[in-house]
Amino acid sequence: MLPSQCFGAWREQRSSTISADDQRLEELGNWLQNFADTSDLKPASEDASFRRYFRLSHGSESLIAMDAPPPAEDCRPFVQVASYLEKMGLNAPRVLEADLERGFLLLSDLGADQYLDHLPAERDRLYSDAIDALVVIGARGHPYREGLPPYDEELLSFEMSLFHDWLCEKYLGLEFSEDEEHEWQRTVSLLTDAALAQPRVFVHRDFHSRNLMIAETGNPGVLDFQDAMNGPLTYDLVSLLKDCYIKWPYAFIESQARRFFDAQDELSLEWPEFQRYFDLMGVQRHLKAAGIFARLNLRDGKPGYMKDIPRTLSYITELTDEYEELEFIAGFVSGQVVPKLESMT
Repeated sequence: MLPSQCFGAWREQRSSTISADDQRLEELGNWLQNFADTSDLKPASEDASFRRYFRLSHGSESLIAMDAPPPAEDCRPFVQVASYLEKMGLNAPRVLEADLERGFLLLSDLGADQYLDHLPAERDRLYSDAIDALVVIGARGHPYREGLPPYDEELLSFEMSLFHDWLCEKYLGLEFSEDEEHEWQRTVSLLTDAALAQPRVFVHRDFHSRNLMIAETGNPGVLDFQDAMNGPLTYDLVSLLKDCYIKWPYAFIESQARRFFDAQDELSLEWPEFQRYFDLMGVQRHLKAAGIFARLNLRDGKPGYMKDIPRTLSYITELTDEYEELEFIAGFVSGQVVPKLESMT
């Protein structure tokens, strides 16, 4: 998922220190002593949520401890979805111990090698494995998707409002005219309807290069799955191929999308319809992501994701010639949002 819900990459922070008066860390350490050696406990990842992660040893094995303080975070969805992914045969962290009331988990460690760190050098191999994993999720996830929250109209619309409210109004100071507001609402309805019209599948919701870890066996290791939902077929594919953190030529994106499409059993869609769903789903996701990046900066004091907004929005403007119904949003982004962003950097 995106940094607002991101599980992170479990990378070691070079300059992180542990505060001596960190009460929750002390509680976590006391809890962990029942299961593992805490003498080498150290920060293990950056995260945009309230969750924190620490790496520690248990004999020759490396483990991850999660601190998810209630009521800001709830470990239960993580535990539930982790069990679903394990039953599907995917390589996700195993929950070894849990104190759900206090928000502590002890997990297996998938290491520190993100996909992003090995791109573009190993692109073809890694993306082949990632597409295979998505096919598995789609094929084996049906028994579990009904146990997930629905990716419904209300949530899809709210996610797009983050672009309108946080990036355009709060960060850039752009005011929508009456006509622009009308066109914006029409665009939101268009994208929401397209998402809801797709076949429903088990959706990871943040399946991209920072949440996929390189594994010697069972590649990829899959992180950041706790916000999984019952949602649109193309959502995870868009997350992977139209990544907010790295960009590929369209020919590669199309070839991988076709590979995923060809692997679908009993899909009552032809390629042009699937491609339209894929592209429109991307617009929804990228509006959401750009808004989240601005919110992280303004609300949470985390400006590091602002540099990813131009790349994220470029996926929208590139569709201008393909979809007449996107004329307003593509023009608004290219004519107002991007120039204002550039003037502020």
